[in-house]
Amino acid sequence: MPRAILNESDIHPAVRASVASHHHEIVDEVKAAIAAHAVVVVGMAWNPMPKKARAALTQAGIAHQYLEFGSYFNQWRKRNALKMWTGWPTFPMVFVKGSLVGGATDVQALIVSGELKKILA
Repeated sequence: MPRAILNESDIHPAVRASVASHHHEIVDEVKAAIAAHAVVVVGMAWNPMPKKARAALTQAGIAHQYLEFGSYFNQWRKRNALKMWTGWPTFPMVFVKGSLVGGATDVQALIVSGELKKILA
């Protein structure tokens, strides 16, 4: 099933630039990390799930880059830009070899099944 996303032609020309550039700096930072590292975890302070994802990766001996953007009390607009870009509604966002694989529970399942090591091989 293709991801539902508003077609550019359905966005009025007067606001297209605003939509396209909305907190682009955070998206660009994450894109750069994804290009530079095989595994990237994007999270936020005080959320236990990014810590669980990172701990699972560390325990499995898988190196990863961690990016943290604010907490429950700040930078939510920036994090919202990442949610709109990926379509993933929660943190962490775990990327493996450029692909979003989900959150903490999803990466733990990939580790347990052995699929993560296969993807990284």
